[in-house]
Amino acid sequence: MTSTQVPDTPATAGSDFAELSRLVKDAGLLRRRRRYYAIRIGLNLAAFGGGWVAFAYLGDSWWQLFLAAFFAMMFAQLSFIGHDAGHKQIFRSRRANDATGFVHGGLTGLSYGWWVGTHARHHANPNNEDEDPDVDIAALAFSKAQSSQKRGFLRWVAKYQAFLFFPLLLLEGLNLHVSSVKAVLRKDLRRRKLESALLIAHLAAYLAAVFIVLSPLTGIIFILVHQFLWGLYMGCSFAPNHKGMEMLTAGHRLDFLRKQVLTSRNIRGGRIVDFALGGLNYQIEHHLFPSMARPNLRHAQVIVREFCERHGISYAQCGWARSYGYVLQHLHAVGEPLRTKAAPA
Repeated sequence: MTSTQVPDTPATAGSDFAELSRLVKDAGLLRRRRRYYAIRIGLNLAAFGGGWVAFAYLGDSWWQLFLAAFFAMMFAQLSFIGHDAGHKQIFRSRRANDATGFVHGGLTGLSYGWWVGTHARHHANPNNEDEDPDVDIAALAFSKAQSSQKRGFLRWVAKYQAFLFFPLLLLEGLNLHVSSVKAVLRKDLRRRKLESALLIAHLAAYLAAVFIVLSPLTGIIFILVHQFLWGLYMGCSFAPNHKGMEMLTAGHRLDFLRKQVLTSRNIRGGRIVDFALGGLNYQIEHHLFPSMARPNLRHAQVIVREFCERHGISYAQCGWARSYGYVLQHLHAVGEPLRTKAAPA
């Protein structure tokens, strides 16, 4: 597996997942939806370009902070397309998907290759303390075993991580940029020269646009508002999907179907939530069929949920607000031993 290729979904003949796969395939839900993506990408690019036209028109004004919020939303929507390209949801060929991903990575200032490699590891072992990079975060603990290993300032953060969770999400956008830069500085990244050029071009164009149009103070505040809100949006889009669900360790005995379903959570809400979360609200179906086109996920949900009910597999789904409640409850419980007087120093 290369660093920019999400692993194919395994299916063992005669297994429960093989049966589910046949049902989904027979329903035609593994077909590509090129027209959908052509419209979605076209609208995104038109809105993104229009935002920069409005930015130039407004000039040096505090009204630009509303555009900072708009660009936070647009960066997230562009990132969702990059996510879909990384899973080969848009085109059948890897080259076409990668081209789409690199372009969208350049627009948002992210390393597409780094993200896909990291995300592939997450999909292979979701919520696995030993193998999932999404639950290996210095500033947070997702199990009591992780919290017991924290030291110094990070230990204090873990104590009160439920209260600090949303403020920490404000930094997620900056963290993505920093991680992208670190990735291109390493020599093992595929298409390293291309990614380096895209990141440099993004940074130069972004800073030039901001500080040519805005005064230094307004420009700095614009960047902070934009990056903080983008980070919050991204964090709020990904956090409900797995946090607070079953945690796994090396040697677990779950098969592929149960591993993906029991560690994932879906979010209800209809088409508005579909748009806001970029289809990530169908996290169970996405993890079972990562190359499934985004608009097909809502149709696959009916099949998957009924299948899980017939086979006695717990299927987690709740409202968006309630999902954050579960996340915060879990983080609070994980940090509880650190808040007791008996906790070691």
